Amino acid sequence: MFCVVLWTAVFVIVDGYRPVVIVHGLLDGPKQFINLTNFINETHPGTSVTAIDLYDDMYSLMPIWLQVSGFSEQIKSIMENAKDGIHLICFSQGGLVCRGIIATLPKHNVHSLIFLSSPLSGQYGGPILPDCMKDCISNLCYNVLGQHISICNYWNDPHHKEEYLSNNKYLPQINGEIDHSKLPEWREHFLGIKKLVLIGGPDDGVITPWQSSQFGFYDSTETVVEMKHQDWYVRDVFGLKTLDSRGDVHQCVVSDVQHIFWHSNFTVYKSCIEKWLT
Repeated sequence: MFCVVLWTAVFVIVDGYRPVVIVHGLLDGPKQFINLTNFINETHPGTSVTAIDLYDDMYSLMPIWLQVSGFSEQIKSIMENAKDGIHLICFSQGGLVCRGIIATLPKHNVHSLIFLSSPLSGQYGGPILPDCMKDCISNLCYNVLGQHISICNYWNDPHHKEEYLSNNKYLPQINGEIDHSKLPEWREHFLGIKKLVLIGGPDDGVITPWQSSQFGFYDSTETVVEMKHQDWYVRDVFGLKTLDSRGDVHQCVVSDVQHIFWHSNFTVYKSCIEKWLT
């Protein structure tokens, strides 16, 4: 009798773990997430973990809206078979892809949306990138041809705000920085998230500024404006303020972690991810 009760308890616990879906970042793919998958399986045995095999490596440079469409189709099929919902872990550029997925999937059932060192408010700069190159990148990005490159879809030059708002075809739409007929609908979808987890840290070395992983970003003087003082937060354009007021936004800042090691660092997993995967 004891064995039967014990087995039943174990079955209930394992059966209670929602499927986990991982969306990779720029210039990588599912193979980079073997460690993270192992961490999940060790702490939550029996969890279904899917690292989506799509737009890998150089194909990750394809436009973000195109990637949103492709990833959505695969994730939608996983959602349809997960009656209690899924958890979505999105690394680096994958966080921008996931923002589009959440916005445009009307019946998503994402429980925990975990952004793992993602440039959520955009990118301006990067490792060993001199100031003189930033203008060149802005000139490259803020035109029709540049917008066919994923990085340009979230390049956010605080010194060329007008060009950013006029020519960037992705991030200003998702942030509600420009008028868009779909914004009320997208906001409703965003508010369907149960938990939003923002993970990043000051030693990342790639996400610039690193506070973009926490929805912060530069103003025109390159002073970082924190999430709660961003205009789209104050006006609650896409629902982040409402989600935060519900107590469902959780920030996890970890030092001494370089960008490429976030998903293979067990301390990061234990401190910032594990508890949101039940």
